Order: sequence, then structure tokens, then C-alpha cells
Amino acid sequence: MGHKIKIMNHELKIVQTADGSNTIFNSEVGENYHSRHGALQESRHVFIESGLKYFLELNKKVSLPGGDLEGVSILEVGFGTGLNFLLSADYCTEKNIQLDYTGIEAYPLTTDMISKTNYNAYATPALWDVFINSYPEALQQQVDLNPNCQLQIAHCKLLDFQSDKLYDVIYFDAFAAVHQPEMWDEAAITHTLKFLKPGGVFVTYAITGNLKRTIKNLGLKVEKAPGAPGKREMLRARTGI
Repeated sequence: MGHKIKIMNHELKIVQTADGSNTIFNSEVGENYHSRHGALQESRHVFIESGLKYFLELNKKVSLPGGDLEGVSILEVGFGTGLNFLLSADYCTEKNIQLDYTGIEAYPLTTDMISKTNYNAYATPALWDVFINSYPEALQQQVDLNPNCQLQIAHCKLLDFQSDKLYDVIYFDAFAAVHQPEMWDEAAITHTLKFLKPGGVFVTYAITGNLKRTIKNLGLKVEKAPGAPGKREMLRARTGI
């Protein structure tokens, strides 16, 4: 707490993707933060439908009206614009599911840049407002955004991330391996999967032979799942109970 935050200050540009939603183009990396085929479609398909909802269905962690709140914990590698978080938090708030969300982001965007994405269209006004207002604090410590949702953004490189927590779901949303190969090598994937609970789900938009082999060698069950628009397949993996 109180350390200086290194904010992403390279040339960034808002661009529209094929489904009408916006993303950000990072000229230094040479890539968009989301798929050019549709930022919103990709986030919903890969992380919400194939990750969060898949895990909840497997574990039947759905709260009944008037019942005790059930919870889910998510670790995201590559917090970026916050779109995956917003969609997850909006869904969990609607379904009365407790959400403990941790993002890892070595180069956080500014609040102003995130505001320009117009992602307020994909969350309730109350959730968007508290997210934007609490974003700087979340880069320093865990914050309660509403009675259902906690957020913390670890401002560090992936291999420097440490936590005593284990997570139900891991969203792996790093830039593509062609641009950031170090995020996809054996050391990075092994480190990431240390934080996955037994019975947990790992999900990412990518699928390669090396990635499948690395994850299988770590003892997880790997499956190909239908990809988001523009990709035929994606990868999902589960740990044993």
C-alpha cells in the first residue's frame, strides 16, 4: 500500500471492433486488448460463458432467493481494461453470488483511458460508477465495490505475483504469444496454475500444442472448446477434486 503505481503511458488508441464494442490498441505491443472480431463477444464467450458460468454450473454455486450467498473467486492474468471483471461482477451481482476478484496487471491503464472505452454500457450504472471511482484504490489494496463484490488489482508482473489465496476460476487474458511469449512459457503457466483450487477451472482464448502439453503435464484435464468469433477453438482446463 502506498507504493507508486506505474501507469501505462505508451501510445494507446480507442478502436471499434466488429461487434460495435470498443477496445484499445497498444502501439508498443502491436496488439489490441481484445479481439478485433468483437471485444464484448470475446469476453462474454471465453470468460463469462466458458469460464465463470461453466464453473458455477459444475459446482451449482447459485444462490436461491433469500438463501445464503454462495461465492466464487476469480484470478485474472491481464486485467487490462477491466471488461472481463465488469461482466463477471455484473453477472454475480444480478445472481446474488459473492465475487472475490483479483486481477494481475503490470502496466495499469489510467482511469481516464478506461472511461473512454464506453464499457459503462455493459454494466449497471451503480457498478460502473463504483468501479471507476474505486479503480485507483484497487491498485493499492482490496476494495468492496458492493455487498457482493470485492476487487483487488495486483500491480506486478505475473512471476512476481504471490498470494495465500487459491482461486476457483483463472482467466488467462495476456497478450498473444507472438507479442509476449514470456507470458505463455512453461514458467508462466506453472506459476499461474499454482493459484488454482482443486476442482478449479482455467480458461483462455488461445490454444496451442505447447500450452496443452504444459497444462497436461501439470496434471490438469485439458479440453478444446468452441472459440469466440474469429477463432475456431479455445482452451479450458480443470484440476482434479
